[in-house]
Amino acid sequence: MDVTGSTDDGLLVIGSSQAGVSLVTTLRALGHDAPITLLGDEHHRPYQRPALSKEFLQGQVSKESLIFRTEDYWAEHRIDLVKGERVMRIDKRADGSGTAYAMSGREIAFGRLALAVGARPRRLLVEGIDLPGVLYLRNADDALELKARVPDVEDVVVVGGGFIGIEAAASLHTMGKRVTVLEAGPRLVGRAVGEQTADHLLRHHRSAGIAIELGAGLARVLPRGDRVGAVELTDGRVVRADLVLVGVGVLPHTELAESIGLECDNGIRVDRYAVASDGHTIAVGDCANQPNPLPGAAPDDRVRFESVNNAIEQAKVAAYKITGREEEYAGIPWFWSNQGSLKLQIAGLNHGHDRTLVREDPEKGRHSVLYYRGDQVVAADCINAPLDFMAVRAALGKGAHLPYEAAGDPAVPLKSITVDAAALAAN
Repeated sequence: MDVTGSTDDGLLVIGSSQAGVSLVTTLRALGHDAPITLLGDEHHRPYQRPALSKEFLQGQVSKESLIFRTEDYWAEHRIDLVKGERVMRIDKRADGSGTAYAMSGREIAFGRLALAVGARPRRLLVEGIDLPGVLYLRNADDALELKARVPDVEDVVVVGGGFIGIEAAASLHTMGKRVTVLEAGPRLVGRAVGEQTADHLLRHHRSAGIAIELGAGLARVLPRGDRVGAVELTDGRVVRADLVLVGVGVLPHTELAESIGLECDNGIRVDRYAVASDGHTIAVGDCANQPNPLPGAAPDDRVRFESVNNAIEQAKVAAYKITGREEEYAGIPWFWSNQGSLKLQIAGLNHGHDRTLVREDPEKGRHSVLYYRGDQVVAADCINAPLDFMAVRAALGKGAHLPYEAAGDPAVPLKSITVDAAALAAN
């Protein structure tokens, strides 16, 4: 039996993707000197995930270039990096310390526990879904399998028109594949962007040659020999497929949290400092359900973000808490998605907006949608318009004002019409 860790002061972080890595590296940068164990269930060194559906799939970057840190970093900073271990059970005491038991039989004692366990792909339950050639894309092994199969396929069906689905579809189309996207909802990326942005994305990708079917349900996957050969839609249509890629969202990993009595609801519920309901355990990243960090948000408004930016910012909050400081989430939530020639950047959250404003420059391929609640901008979707994105993000961070009428002229830089909070108060 291998027993590691310290029940006195050691931190055990379960989950070694962006949130877990950000937590432990921030702690060391802050001077936190206690023992740290970073445990992941993959056999790979911790790596960046966003490129898996884009640059890595297209062969523009190598697997090695996605690695977060060198082996020397972990040793030099006295972080015990454990790969390929899955925690099956946790015994936790009232003071937050305890012992984690891995599938291999390894036991890891800890003084404090942090969960950065992420999320898993939502699985489809239809006939034929287990046929060879039906893939999901969440981790490096998924990406390696997809990349290995791509040279031998011509027709790809992507089930799901969210970020992962559209990014992968654009990548596969760029690689010369015939791609059909099946989206069950009425528009693309429906959870993240508004109708005008979704329509713009739809027009662009269709004009590029990607077949996109909205309101299209998957009835079953049909075989050709011993592998996938086609898919049948709920309306009876059949679409040829040498490969089916499923991207219909994710579900947060809450099993370990629930087993030790933590409150969970669409993720592990945490406070503004990333502390779970027991008052000790930390939860960060895709698995954490937190109070909305936007200024002016209602006290009972909660969100669960799936983004690199959130993983980093929330990990900072958690690191400060562990070191004895209370610093609330400082940044404005933002997201990005590279879809072929389109770079979509989102600042803020469009929840509760009551009007929109479109800034468009077709000649330069720029398209921005600003979301307003009353006279205050609350979010923006910016396609190939980085200056608009940066201006809105800065305005949200400062509580500044972007006058609706003045913002309507796409030739006018948003930065030039921003009215700061002090000027607003003076008036």
